Amino acid sequence: MKWTSEQMKSGVKKLSCLMAACALLAVGGLAPTAAAAQSGGPLRIEITDGVIEPLPFAIPEFVAEDGGSSDIARSISRVIAADLASTGLFREIPQDAFISGVSNFSSPVAYADWKAINAQALITGAVSSSGGNINVKFRVYDVFSGQPLGEGLQFAGAAGGWRRMAHKVADIVYSRITGESGYFDSRVVFVAESGPKNARRKRLAIMDYDGANVQYLTDSSALVLAPRFSPQGDRVLYTSYETGFPQVYLLDVATVGRRVLSSQEGTMTFAPRFSPDGRTVVYSLSAGGNTDLYIMDIASGQARRLTQAPSIETAPSFSPDGSKIVFESDRSGNQQLYVMPATGGEATRISFGQGRYGTPVWSPRGDLIAFTKQNAGRFHIGVMRTDGSEERLLTASFLDEGPTWSPNGRVIMFTRESQGASGEAALYSVDITGRNLRRVLTEGAASDPAWSPLLN
Repeated sequence: MKWTSEQMKSGVKKLSCLMAACALLAVGGLAPTAAAAQSGGPLRIEITDGVIEPLPFAIPEFVAEDGGSSDIARSISRVIAADLASTGLFREIPQDAFISGVSNFSSPVAYADWKAINAQALITGAVSSSGGNINVKFRVYDVFSGQPLGEGLQFAGAAGGWRRMAHKVADIVYSRITGESGYFDSRVVFVAESGPKNARRKRLAIMDYDGANVQYLTDSSALVLAPRFSPQGDRVLYTSYETGFPQVYLLDVATVGRRVLSSQEGTMTFAPRFSPDGRTVVYSLSAGGNTDLYIMDIASGQARRLTQAPSIETAPSFSPDGSKIVFESDRSGNQQLYVMPATGGEATRISFGQGRYGTPVWSPRGDLIAFTKQNAGRFHIGVMRTDGSEERLLTASFLDEGPTWSPNGRVIMFTRESQGASGEAALYSVDITGRNLRRVLTEGAASDPAWSPLLN
């Protein structure tokens, strides 16, 4: 999406049937001072590994500029507040603490009233509707400096896309205050589970990052595992047992059309993942009792073997620049992590702590690798540098596994399963500092999450 300060417009591709087109434009007359525009304003959260005091913000209910937009205005402001508060970096000031409200989007800000309740950031907005479409405009203010934090903007689109508009507003607010890109306007593909633990039924599902707008992509007639988004968010790779053996499938999110990616008699394929350009897939292929990594060109179907070892090589993940692959292997006697060139060749072991390591995933920033670790009867989600240094465990439980990165590399989502006959899988998220462990709300049991890129 390309934005300018005069007029910012973009068509948003239809992802499944979520929403129609949405446009982003600069709101005239809302530019901050030149210094504030260049610096982003003095209000900024410095994100470190230490304990962070959440920044208090106020978000009055968005103004409904016509009689038909009251409910949507209220809902949009609530979603924005929930997005920001869910990060653990922000704390919403309850509306019953407000000294003054906002009844007109164009009215001057009473900074003294917001300072008095210790609001450091103020978010105001307004919604209007016409013929099934809505316009959402908003501003962000640095209360203590008494200045707008960046330009006021607006979104226009179908009323049914109001949640996406809210997530986009929250992304912009998050970015202006933290200096990082946001992650709220994204989706998660996962395995929705039902039935008893010893006869669990599984099907692919897709949802907003916060659990809303669930859509099912497959039925539960066959076991499905390990869905993975393409870099464009329009396709999903996954493993299905519908033939009785694991095979990799490629699914189009919009049409739900699918095809087997690789099918060779006497072989099993699993653990697929896209390359950063979306043109190739790396996966595991098991034949004759041996499991190695292969890479395939999606267009031609031509595959090439990357590893040739008597051990099990699986769970590959590309570096963001596509030059390397991290994977798990038991070539040293138990599960450990290795990095090799994406073209194949010699692999370097990077995990050396106690226990077993698996399911490595390269951060979108390129600086960290997330993994699952099993040690002393406990499972952990952890991160390490790409050379294996600075290992840090973020969680610990009976069973934590399968990390996936948010688009900005700030948050990790994973599966946590409770123990016992009635135990079930659920999705959780945690910040890479180990803070803000949260359960992701789903309608039932859920596992194997994979985060999409930011939507276009």
